Amino acid sequence: MNVVFVEPSFPHNQREFVRGLAAVGARVFGIGERPYEWLDEELKGWLTDYVQIGSVTDTPVLRQAVELVQSRVWVDLLEATIESHTLPTAEVREACGIPGTSRRTAWLCRDKPSMKQTLSAAGIPTAATVAATTSEEITDFVARIGYPVIIKPRSGAGAQGTTKINNDTELAAAIAALADDQVAVEEFVDGHEGFYDTLSIDGTAAHDFVCHYYPNVLEAMRTRWISPQFISTNEVDAVGAYAQVKELGHRVNEVLGIGTSATHLEWFIGDRGLRFSEVGCRPSGVGAWDLYAHGNEMDPYRAWAQAVVHGSSDQLTSRRFAAGMIALRPGSDGVITRYDGVDEIWDRYGEWIIDDHFPPPGTPTQPVEAGYMANAWMRLKHPSYETMRAMLDDVGRSVTVHAA
Repeated sequence: MNVVFVEPSFPHNQREFVRGLAAVGARVFGIGERPYEWLDEELKGWLTDYVQIGSVTDTPVLRQAVELVQSRVWVDLLEATIESHTLPTAEVREACGIPGTSRRTAWLCRDKPSMKQTLSAAGIPTAATVAATTSEEITDFVARIGYPVIIKPRSGAGAQGTTKINNDTELAAAIAALADDQVAVEEFVDGHEGFYDTLSIDGTAAHDFVCHYYPNVLEAMRTRWISPQFISTNEVDAVGAYAQVKELGHRVNEVLGIGTSATHLEWFIGDRGLRFSEVGCRPSGVGAWDLYAHGNEMDPYRAWAQAVVHGSSDQLTSRRFAAGMIALRPGSDGVITRYDGVDEIWDRYGEWIIDDHFPPPGTPTQPVEAGYMANAWMRLKHPSYETMRAMLDDVGRSVTVHAA
């Protein structure tokens, strides 16, 4: 089978999807923005051919590249695993007659107001939302819903560009600062936040994973002193534990027409019960799939490839370990000067540490809003979810990142 894969080398874990495709017998044709000579030898070995273009999100340019590959070989599949790549890939897929996720599905998974309006109409509990193009539309929505509200890009991912608005003063400042005339305005939903990831085949989860955020993403991405965590639980299959979350994921797949694809669904649970937040028809980011690999003693990248190429699954999830990561931030921006407490953590938990990342002294810091893996981080696993949480808390208390 011939598979065209969009952007095989950036970010770094993209190469793992190419590896998975090659491992299940596919011939992989890469389309990316980096020159071929920049690719490492291992990645080159997994690729049958490669086409460099200026931007993989430029739909006409991407289509030309795919048509070039089609002029040489029969193309069975066209795949992308990055949020911003999914819609242009779907548009090219339909234009070139290649099966896979439709443009409608990709659009609904990218455009937050359309996504939530579609799901709300199907009876799925979600926050009230509106797509706004003028300040009047924003203020009218706030007048109906009340504070607090969230303003975010219509096609944003995670908490990127997201602002919580609590009063008229903050609303006026947010409106004045808007650089994009297309935004989503949402009711703020309080409660504990997590995500439900699947590898779905024909709309049904062949593999699924549940993660919890501590604290919720918006707070984590706006508060420097917090060392935020997310943990993949190994209690996914406990009787009744996540039945509602799994049913929510199945219904969202059904309504949005997600067939064979990785999915990433964010949810909240609080006083008003379980509420849908948003979904992507693509894998989760920030190394979550690496946690799934270690926690379940499986290769999720190969499992994804087996699903999209052969429509089947040949792996089991052991659920042996909970696995989590913690972001470790400098107290101020500047350059890294030193770290305290790292050796002590390795002494205490060395057998449970998956890996870590501590940029060397002299490395410029990244801003808090750059994400969980922007600066230093550690990843651990343990058979007990509660012990896993306690270990990550201890890491957050014990390790200090100094910058000047």
